[in-house]
Amino acid sequence: MLGTIWQATRGYRLRPWRSPYLRWRMETYLGRPAEEIAFREFWSLSWRLRRDLWRFLHWAGRMQP
Repeated sequence: MLGTIWQATRGYRLRPWRSPYLRWRMETYLGRPAEEIAFREFWSLSWRLRRDLWRFLHWAGRMQP
C-alpha cells in the first residue's frame, strides 16, 4: 500500500494535492473538475473520504505485480 502511495505521488511527494494522478482520481470519484481541487479541499476530501481512500489503496496495492 505504501508503494502505491509512493508511485501515485511521484514528482509531487511534498505536495500531493498537485499530483495529476491523484487529482484525476478525485475528479473521477467525485465528478468535479480537477482544476477546482486545491490544497485545502484536497486534504479536506482526503480526511472525509479516508475510509474509501484506504480501501482503494489496499485494492491498488493488490493489483500491482
